[in-house]
Amino acid sequence: MDTLNALADGFSIALTWQNLGLALLGCFLGTIIGALPGLGPSNGVAILIPLVFSIGLPATPALILLTSVYYGAMYGGRISSILLNIPGDEPAMMTTLDGFPMAQKGYAGEALAISGIASFVGAFFATWGLVLLAPQLVEVALLFGPAEYFALFTLAFATLGGLSSKNQAKAAVAAAIGLGIAMIGVDGQTGVPRFTFNNMHFYDGIDFLVAIVGLFAVSEVLVFVENHGTGQGADGAKQVKLGRITPPWSMLKQTSGAMGRGTFLGFIAGVLPGAGASLGSFIAYAVEKKVSNKDDTFGKGDPRGVAAPEAGNNAAAGGALVPMLALGVPGSGTTAVLLAMLLTLDITPGPLLFTKNPDVVWGLVAALFIGNVMLLAMNIPMVSLFMRLLSIPAKYLMPGVAMISFVGIYGISGSTFDLMVMIGFGVLGWGLRKIEVPLVPVILGLLLGAQMEKNLRRAMTISDGEVMALVESPLAIGLWCAAIIGFVLPIVVGRYLRYKAD
Repeated sequence: MDTLNALADGFSIALTWQNLGLALLGCFLGTIIGALPGLGPSNGVAILIPLVFSIGLPATPALILLTSVYYGAMYGGRISSILLNIPGDEPAMMTTLDGFPMAQKGYAGEALAISGIASFVGAFFATWGLVLLAPQLVEVALLFGPAEYFALFTLAFATLGGLSSKNQAKAAVAAAIGLGIAMIGVDGQTGVPRFTFNNMHFYDGIDFLVAIVGLFAVSEVLVFVENHGTGQGADGAKQVKLGRITPPWSMLKQTSGAMGRGTFLGFIAGVLPGAGASLGSFIAYAVEKKVSNKDDTFGKGDPRGVAAPEAGNNAAAGGALVPMLALGVPGSGTTAVLLAMLLTLDITPGPLLFTKNPDVVWGLVAALFIGNVMLLAMNIPMVSLFMRLLSIPAKYLMPGVAMISFVGIYGISGSTFDLMVMIGFGVLGWGLRKIEVPLVPVILGLLLGAQMEKNLRRAMTISDGEVMALVESPLAIGLWCAAIIGFVLPIVVGRYLRYKAD
């Protein structure tokens, strides 16, 4: 009852005209930021922090505005994924696998509506998880040491083969490319430059935003240029039609299980510090594909392939707030930015935050509930507005995509070198697509590679080089078993099915 009373006090704080207005503004701006290729929630929040301080907002309204931008960007990332096959941010990558094929079949409106509803379900229940389950989930998160994190990331890579490509060898090559790119930069432990070629720009490594925009947006433009005059867009895309704006009841019933499973898995991934929405959407899609892909419809426009990752990444956004608020440990890149803002405001997240600053915590939680309703009410009616992007002829749209990509990356980094790196990734993405090597494992390797290496080194340092430390805890053993099964099972099952077919 104490928790519910505190939540009621939070609603009394959030339901003021100022905070409601800030939540609405944050949701709208966040949706636009998430839809623009290359920006994403962490950059959107980072860009708005100077504005928050310049207008002198108090702590609670400032946090309401920025977390509304955070949730809005998680919603908005699906828009360009479904309509243009270009993820607005890294958690939205998995939505492209079935969202864009749905749009090609004439179900773009239904895909956007399903993704909006799944985003609402994931974020809504994740916020309840933040309210009710934070102490228990924090205890679970504390069970993860370096060895467990290394096993968790190994599990993610072990299941890549069956996720984004029917050819596991090509998926493995793509993951290896991503891991190799993640090694670029100064070694954090020894201070030795690796693969920098004496170029100081590479000392900080490759910015994953530059890689994402290059591999997806720029390569999409290059494919369009290659097909210019053939009547085809990127990947031979057909003319996308809106279809019905509201999904039929049968589709909602079909995707309800995917939303539930995606919400649960995404929330758990969000609670684990450092895992974040990317891993949440990835695991949600991978599990849903194994559970539901009985007719081999995933990757061809299955609405469950849209609902699962969208519920997963939005649930992870809520889950990532648990370790940030309760432990002071960011659960994602965006919560790291929010943590920095709280510290600047002389508010220290951690176990004492709920007693010292209850107005900040519960006002924020209440605002998240309100923001979710605002986002659902805003996104479903605006489906037709988003679809107008596709009424622009491709010869104007693709240069527009290129312009947004270049301006967005330059506006974030201010470096012309990053623009050249982005073009390089665009050429790499175009070449990989020509030989049908999936791009998603490259990005996931780049995203998870650095953390995977750090946790392996920490585990080895703690154990004084004893390799068996990686399999000492029951949790680590379980993750390793799951990784082995996830890697071997698709190979065995695939051979068995091919044998039966012959």
